Parts: sequence; structure tokens; C-alpha cells
Amino acid sequence: MRNRTFTSTLFIAVAAIAWLAPVLPANAMTAEQYFADANRLFKDDLYWAALLRYEQAGEAGLDTPLLHYNTGIAHYRADQHIRARESFLRAVEDPSLRVAAQYNLGLNAYALGETEEALRWFRLVRDQNENQALQYFAVIAISRIRVEQEEPTEFEKRAVKREKEKEFSELELTASIGYGHDSNVFRSPNEPYIDFSNPNQPLVTPVVQSGAFIPVTLGAKYLVNTLPFEGFYGEYILTGRYYPDKALENGNEYLHQLSFGSEYTRREENRERHVQSAFRVAQHNEVYYDPDDGGSRIIGGEAIDDRMNYIRYGPQFFARQSGEKFSMGIGIKGELWDYEETAAAQYDHQYFRSRVFGQYEFTRSSLLRLTAEYYTRRFNDRPSYDLDGQQRIGNPNIRYDYAALALRYRHRFTDDMWAGINARRTQRTDRYAGYYDYTRDSLGIEYHWSPSYRFDFEVGAVYQLYDFPNAFAFHEPTQGQRTQEGLLARVLASYRFKRDWYLFLSVRHKETVSNDIRIQYDRTQYAIGVRWDR
Repeated sequence: MRNRTFTSTLFIAVAAIAWLAPVLPANAMTAEQYFADANRLFKDDLYWAALLRYEQAGEAGLDTPLLHYNTGIAHYRADQHIRARESFLRAVEDPSLRVAAQYNLGLNAYALGETEEALRWFRLVRDQNENQALQYFAVIAISRIRVEQEEPTEFEKRAVKREKEKEFSELELTASIGYGHDSNVFRSPNEPYIDFSNPNQPLVTPVVQSGAFIPVTLGAKYLVNTLPFEGFYGEYILTGRYYPDKALENGNEYLHQLSFGSEYTRREENRERHVQSAFRVAQHNEVYYDPDDGGSRIIGGEAIDDRMNYIRYGPQFFARQSGEKFSMGIGIKGELWDYEETAAAQYDHQYFRSRVFGQYEFTRSSLLRLTAEYYTRRFNDRPSYDLDGQQRIGNPNIRYDYAALALRYRHRFTDDMWAGINARRTQRTDRYAGYYDYTRDSLGIEYHWSPSYRFDFEVGAVYQLYDFPNAFAFHEPTQGQRTQEGLLARVLASYRFKRDWYLFLSVRHKETVSNDIRIQYDRTQYAIGVRWDR
């Protein structure tokens, strides 16, 4: 009943001041230093020494609910249950610690043999909606006590059964649906242009079309924990966007994805090792529409609507080793992309990607991550470009190699608020003649705020600037060197109104500017809806 692992986890979570303080002479330490040193001693299982430091922190003027809560945990671990109760009762008045303190009061009362008192505290935790994890543990605790006293209720029997089942298997489900508006369904250019890629050079007047859409997501993951630290899983994901307006149905887009693999996670003190490997299959469907009007593209009298439909499949591997300050990881992926056969050249290709990263936490509130990536796309049926911008039959197939270096800095202002900045340079090499080489520089910002377990808010933006040393606008030498820049921005918010139910708001904006007007457009999509997670 005395769940030592769980209470220790709770202790570490709420004792957030927890970096190691240097050991100073007693008469030179502040109250905060006494408190930090006590936390260090507790993590080393030196409960009596930790209690002395907590007492010294109080004598030095520290009088916070967190001090009383941590003191209660240390007393509980030292089998001083009367004093533990006194400390928890002082901490329970704080709203942020109330549920955790109530749960530990229940554990402490049970250790004293006061089962009715323990039931009273566990029922308070069971009946709240602020902390779902503790609510679940409280139901388990009540069930176990009732097993000793009397026959448990059906609800509590199911709770105990779920706990036993969870040790062997886990099922995660998610589903969402909403209503949204798309300002530019077909990514149409926002101004008339002359199509210099056409020998007749016609004047094209794009038609920007907007309308409503319904975003849909469905996901299920089943994990079987066959070994102490390793499990095998199967996962299915469906994401899509459906436009009810018949005139916009070419904008419909769907992705089905199925994965099978294994996960290994092991935590020891401040270290964690995570390894994941899987084989993934995905099917993607969208219409290869003409962005000027959203209609079908025609080649040789044949519509090629299915040109962008594909199936991709292949293995992937990811491993991460995390320590107290430093973390590092590696990821590898290999896929075959098989597109529908049409009258036009096919997009079939092989895709290989590898990346390594290292992350260092300077303090508890700031970290820096460096990531290096290499990936390549090797096409089966697309001739490469000559330096004059022409794709000639007989040229070797396209091969693009990419090398990228990214730097991310994140700073946490409070436990529920952090912000970050991301910089990335990607260099693409066209392995035939170098026509489609480019360098892309990206700079992004992100901000996350979660003031309560019910509300979550995120905003971010990325600016991208391309440098094409050889490519021409419209692939036409008379139009000069191709230019391109872009902006991607997002706002995401969710509100949890019931145990497994969320309201969500999503706003996404994308803007591309280029002297190749065919690819220039603005698009804003917003959606509101409901999501169910279990």
C-alpha cells in the first residue's frame, strides 16, 4: 500500500528547485540553499539528514506549502507518520498541492492503520477532476482497502482489473472532428501572370477559391508489454480534410498509416534510455489539381488527377539516451514511395534519412539542442534538369541530396510557460548538373503556455529564405534566377472540459513569395472542433 516509487516521483515533480546546491558551511547558507540541499539528500535516500535541512530552512525563514509537503514526504519515508500528517495538513491548503497532499495523507493514514481516515482522503482524490493520474490511483487504493474489509463495488473491480491489464498491455485511442475555413483551397497564385514555361506564353488569371472543410483524425495504438522494459505495438492513424462543397472536392486529402514495432524505455535515477523501431506503411490520396482554377490537369488528353496518390513503406529506428544535463540520440529511416501510374512522368522514389542530435541543459530552465541531418530522394522515372532548365529524355533520373544543421534554444520561464528559437540551414544538391541546388535558411520562434491541466496554448512561426544559384523562374533563362521565400505560422489551443474530452482551436497560415508566380500564394486555415483522447 505504501507506494514508495510513486511518492518519490511525486516528490521529485513538485520539488522543482532541484538542481544540486554546493555544500556550504551551515552559517553561510540561505533558506533556499538549505531547501535545495534537503532535496538532494532526499534523492540520495538520506531522509533524516533531509529532515534536518528542511528544519533549518524553516528556521532561516522559509515557510511555504512546498516546504511542508516535502517535509511530509521525508517524514513518511522515515516512518514518522504522525509528523508526516502534520506537514501534509499544512500543505493541503495550497491549491497546487492539494490533491497530491490528500493522496499522501491517505497513504500515511493507511500506514498508521487508520483505514477509515485513509478512505476519506482517497475518496476526496477520487472525486476531484484536477489530476487524472492520482484519481486513478485513489480508486485502486480504495479497492484494495475494501478487498480487506468487504466485497468491492463493480466499478472498483474494473479499476483493479484495468491496473492488472495495464501491466501487460495498454490501449490508446484518439479521435477528433471539427469545422474549418480555408481561404485558398487550391493554393492559387494571388495575381495574374504570364506563363513563361508555355511556348505560347499565355496570360493566366488564377481564381482563388475559399470554403469550409471538415478536419478528421482517428488513431489507435495497442502496446503489449512482454518484457519489463520493452513492449511491442501496433498503431493506426487516419488524418484527412473533407470539403462539403462539390466545387471544392478536388481539395479533399487523406492519409492512412499503419505501424508495427517495439518500444524500449528504461529509467534509472536521472538517466533514461528510449529505443523505438518500427515498420510503417502509409497510403496518401489527393487530387493533382491545377492550382490556377482547382480543375484537373490534362496531359495528352488524359486527366492525371491520381498523380499524387502514393503508398510509402519502410523501416525506421530511433534511440535516445538522456542524463541529468546531457542527452543524445540518433534516428534512421528508409522508405519506398510508390505513386499511381499516369500519363505524366512518375514521382516514384527511394527516401533515406538519418539524423543525430545532442542536447545540453545549462540550467533547469534552459537547454540547447544541436541536430545534424542527411537525407536523399532518388527518383525512378523523372529525368534530371539540364543547366538551361530543360528536362530532356535520356538524362539520368533525379537525385537530390540534403544536408541540414539545426540549432534550438528553449527557455522555461515558469513550470507552465516556455519559449524557444530555432535556426536551421538546409543545403540541397542536384546530383546531375546542379541546376536545382538550393540553400534554405530558416528561423523560427515558438511559445507554449499551459496555465492549468485544462488549458493549453501554443503559437509558432517559421520564416524561410531560399537561394537558388542555378535555377530560373519558370525554368526559363530569360526570367532570371529563381527567388523564393516563405512564412509558416500556427496558433493551437485546447480546453479540457471533461475527463477525456477537449475543445480545440487551430489557425495555420502559409505564404510563399517567388518570381515564379506559379508557386506564389497565401493560405489561411482555421478550425474548431472536439477531440477525444483515452
